[in-house]
Amino acid sequence: MGKFDILDEVFERSLKSTHIFRNREVLRHDYIPERLPHREEQIRHLGGVASPVLRGSRCSNIFIYGKTGTGKTAVVKYVLNRLAYKSCELGAPVKVCYVNCRLVRTEYRILSSLCDALNIKIPFTGLAVGEVFERFKSGLDTQKLLFISVLDEIDELIKMRGDSLLYELTRMNEALQYSKISIAGISNDLRFKEFLGPRVLSSLSEEEMVFRSYNASELKDILLERAMIAFNDEVLSDGAVSLCAALAAAEHGDARRALDLLRVAGELTEREGTKNIEEKHVREAEKRIEYDRITEVLWNLPLHSKLTLFSVYILGKAKLNSAITGDIYEIYCEICEQLEIKPLTQRRVSGLINELDVIGLLNTRVVSLGRYGRTKKIRLGITRSFIRKVFIADDRLGHLISHTPQCLVRISRGKN
Repeated sequence: MGKFDILDEVFERSLKSTHIFRNREVLRHDYIPERLPHREEQIRHLGGVASPVLRGSRCSNIFIYGKTGTGKTAVVKYVLNRLAYKSCELGAPVKVCYVNCRLVRTEYRILSSLCDALNIKIPFTGLAVGEVFERFKSGLDTQKLLFISVLDEIDELIKMRGDSLLYELTRMNEALQYSKISIAGISNDLRFKEFLGPRVLSSLSEEEMVFRSYNASELKDILLERAMIAFNDEVLSDGAVSLCAALAAAEHGDARRALDLLRVAGELTEREGTKNIEEKHVREAEKRIEYDRITEVLWNLPLHSKLTLFSVYILGKAKLNSAITGDIYEIYCEICEQLEIKPLTQRRVSGLINELDVIGLLNTRVVSLGRYGRTKKIRLGITRSFIRKVFIADDRLGHLISHTPQCLVRISRGKN
């Protein structure tokens, strides 16, 4: 009964606290506003690329690149939502389907999502991928549509599963008689095309758009427009908005981060029971978001990226605070053997190390060895305790965290 008393007190305090928000959903990532400041040029360009479908012609494939929080997904959804509305007005046979490849990680589930958009029912499991693809293809041709497939974070699919599905989709128009399909790919990785084979590159025939990062002034404009809808009057200080914009601009001009900072700062103010969102609330929000962000990134890493990071963790356990790729690869192979997993090549693991460096989980630096050339020294970019806290709950790595096999310790100590 005591627990319920505590919760009653929490709920009552929440109900009586200062009402900061008018509509907090406006500060969520998936909210698409009526206006997207500082992305007018990109909206016009994408609208021009997609508009041929309104005249009954297939539009070009388009691939959109840019760092997280540069407005790629918002612009694509904004343009294609308007396109879908206009096609209904005109009676044009246009259908748009959006799929996030980070959330829908397999070819089977991506194809299932495309089928759902056409009301083609696919069981959750049980069919071969080829069978699902054939059902999608025949169902699409039966409905006589101009179909636009949006594959967001497509780089996640390619890195994990290869480019076979993308190849099949790019060649699909050759087999369609009454329908046509176009692909809009969105990637956070500017090097995305490096992961594609020559057969895919030759069949894409795509246009490209690159979204630059926002600067602090642009982020402030975005925040002010959202804040007018999100908050009640006179609760938000100008200093808090400026600080949110400055912090996000310093980290690659990420609008998502700016919106998160503002939303969490508002939530902290509300819980505190004060009337105004100040700079101190933004500072506290930054600490909380950073913790949650790193936890999410670690938890959602692909398996071999986790194993690579864990190898550096093991080397650190033996008091080796920086290592070279060869050291890490040796430990990585030993871990794969322990888990009965086929290891990747050293070249691919070297690529994973570079990717982990880009997102800040590893720090790499090139050091000179004089006449012996140069080498890359690699160390953890986050604390070992943080990695332990997240990986201890991982089904595969949890027991290795708790009881590091002696052979791994021996190898890592041998590097000292």
